[in-house]
Amino acid sequence: MKSLFIISIVSFLCFFPYSKTVLSSTPQKQTLVYKKDTEKTFITHQLWHELLQKYVSKNGNVNYKGFNANKQKLQEYITILAQNTPNTSWSKEEKLAYWINAYNALTIDLITRNYPVKSIKDIKKPWGQRLWKLGDKMYNLDEIEHQILRKMNEPRIHFAIVCASYSCPKLQNTAFTAQNIETQLTIASKEFLTDINRNEISKNSIKISKIFDWFSKDFTKKGTLIDFLNQYSEIKIAPNAKKQYKDYNWALNE
Repeated sequence: MKSLFIISIVSFLCFFPYSKTVLSSTPQKQTLVYKKDTEKTFITHQLWHELLQKYVSKNGNVNYKGFNANKQKLQEYITILAQNTPNTSWSKEEKLAYWINAYNALTIDLITRNYPVKSIKDIKKPWGQRLWKLGDKMYNLDEIEHQILRKMNEPRIHFAIVCASYSCPKLQNTAFTAQNIETQLTIASKEFLTDINRNEISKNSIKISKIFDWFSKDFTKKGTLIDFLNQYSEIKIAPNAKKQYKDYNWALNE
């Protein structure tokens, strides 16, 4: 038993390598918030990770009934986000992890507020409702996506944030973290491109998600769209490949 206890402690410290720990109390549970040696507050997103593990399948199917039944835990995580917003001392990786997780958690919250629904588009102005106060500012999903995440010059965010719809990239069932975000974004990109329900790719012909059309400027800042796709596609696409866009299915991703 003693050896098992030591192994558990070592594993925990390896996953959260920070020197000073602050516990933010809640009625049901204490959620971990860390401070580095620079006294910079940094959240672990562990609570969000636990919710994703419990209510999202490996294929990205979301158990909204489960989230709905456990609203308190979701609200607890949103409260942690609200109390620990990024500032200028945060690294790009920390900001990316924060805002990607926030976007996805708030999307889940939006659906549970209106559940049952067949599509996010059945909700009035789903991306325009200012429902969440993070720090001292009210946010909607549009602002997080277009005014924050897209301005971070990381096109792979489009494979990480999820609009609660079938044709979206799958919702990953692990939280994004600053330490692992480069690998996580690459995996999300490759998984999306190899998903034949969302993209059909061959050497001389591609039938791809409308995401690549709607946000074409994000994918062509350093070359053509084909150049971007070839970074993550298992199949090498010819520069002159025929291109089509797939119809977008807005049915709920459950």
